[in-house]
Formats: sequence, C-alpha cells, structure tokens
Amino acid sequence: MGSSLSNLNDGTNGLAMGPGLGDIPESCVACVFMYLTPPEICNLAGLNRSFRGAASSDSVWEKKLPANYQDLLDLLPPERYHSLSKKDIFAVLSRPIPFDDDNKELWIDRVTGRVCMAISARGMAITGIEDRRYWNWIPTEESRFHVVAYLQQIWWFEVDGTVRFHLPPGIYSLSFRIHLGRFTKRLGRRVCHFEHTHGWDLKPVRFSLSTSDGQEASCEYYLDDVERDEALKQHKRGCWINYRVGEFIVSGSEPSTEIQWSMKQIDCTHSKGGLCVDSVFINPIGDVKEHTKTPKAFDSFKV
Repeated sequence: MGSSLSNLNDGTNGLAMGPGLGDIPESCVACVFMYLTPPEICNLAGLNRSFRGAASSDSVWEKKLPANYQDLLDLLPPERYHSLSKKDIFAVLSRPIPFDDDNKELWIDRVTGRVCMAISARGMAITGIEDRRYWNWIPTEESRFHVVAYLQQIWWFEVDGTVRFHLPPGIYSLSFRIHLGRFTKRLGRRVCHFEHTHGWDLKPVRFSLSTSDGQEASCEYYLDDVERDEALKQHKRGCWINYRVGEFIVSGSEPSTEIQWSMKQIDCTHSKGGLCVDSVFINPIGDVKEHTKTPKAFDSFKV
C-alpha cells in the first residue's frame, strides 16, 4: 500500500496506476489552494514539486491576506517586509505588531487571515491608576503585554478605552480579560491571594461599547457570585475570564472605525477590590453577509 501511495504522489508507474498527483499542473493546484486555509496549504506543500510551487504562489497568498494588509505593514519598518513574497508577508503579519507605545497589538489570524487586536491596560484610562493606595502594576508572563493593573480597593471603579483603525469589513467581538484575586509564584507554583477581593457580588459591573458609526452594545455581569458559580460548576476566582461585551460591524464605508468601550461599577455605597485588569480583545467572528440583524444597535443583556 505504501508503494501505491508513493506512485500516486510522484506520478510514476503510469501503466498500472495512470496519472498521479505529480501530473497535476501547478496552476490547477493553485486554484484549489484558493479554497484552503493557510495551515492546510502548508501541510500539502510537501507532496510534490507542483504542490510546493503552488504553495508559494503570490496569487494564492494574496487571497489569504486581509484587504487592508498594507495598513498593518505601515506599522512596521519598511526593511521588515521589503521584497518579501506574499507568503512571507502573511507570516510576518501573523505575529503581533505593536503600536501606540507598545500598548496595542495587531495581527492576522493564521487560519482565517482576519485582523485581530489587543489593547493593554496601560493603553486605557483607569480611574485612580496613579494612586498606589488603589492600584498597582504587576509584571507577569500571564499577559501578552507582560504587565497587568491590580486593584486593591476603590469606591469608583471605571476603565475606559478607545482605538481607531481601518479594520477590514466584517463582524467583530469585543471582550475584557480580567482576573479575580492577585497571583504570584511560590516555589515554581502559581498561588492566588484573595484578601483584597470583595464587593463584586453586591452589584453588577456594566460593560459597554460604541462605534463611530452609531453602533452600541452593553451588558452586566456579577464578577464574584460564589453561590451561582458553584451551582453552575464555574470557578471564576483565580482564573482569567474573558467577558464578552458585544459585537459591532465594519461595513467598509468609512476609511477607519473608532471603537470606544468601558467597564464600570460606580455605585459608591460600597468598596470593591482584588481584581486584575489585563487587556481588551477585538476579534473577528464572521463576514458581514452572514449577519442578518441591523448593524445600528444590538440588544443589551444581563447576566
């Protein structure tokens, strides 16, 4: 059987087997690759010479790159991408590209080729962040930005952010990455401390987002509902949780889209603390044509 597969790949033993994969013209293979994902193309590149040539074709990789890939390249020094093939440009853009004083990152998904974005806590406006009685910056390898904002205690809790970029058309989701409790390493093991964690079970935290073309979304979460979490067998304390705020659509009608977001609990009848804020993620979740709802507003929801 191994001999038969070898013959199929290299096109030999034609009398017994007929034409093999090695007989398929490179242009035909390239047409097929247009419908495959980048990992699938790379896996097939080793089959034979035609597949290897098609897997390096600029015409194939041009289709895998986002429509605005030049905007991403403009964030890099020209020598990083000058004279590169489209395949190599895809590889460069699939790694994080920092901008805005390294507080924000862009990259393309290695499977879909869609643009993703992350914004560090340092790239957002946090109420009281300069006062060490309330907030501290904690270096950590658990964040892609290597630092998180830790809240010890505060009465007015508010985190706001904004970004403007020429995102390609699509549907995007925005989420906050946060952590209840402070974590450290002791003797090589991760240890969490919850002596400051309080107040998140009394009132929900409100999340919201809006865009420059009038789209809005909002939601509310109780960050520390121990009884509910135990009933659902969810353990939020000591874990990084992504809280999804909502969705928005980029139609391509504007040269750039501004996205604003916030996370707040401003009921000053009680204090709250013991929370790490890492970053906000903006991830593509679909094409515009797949969406059937109006892009002007999304329903609010409460958890």
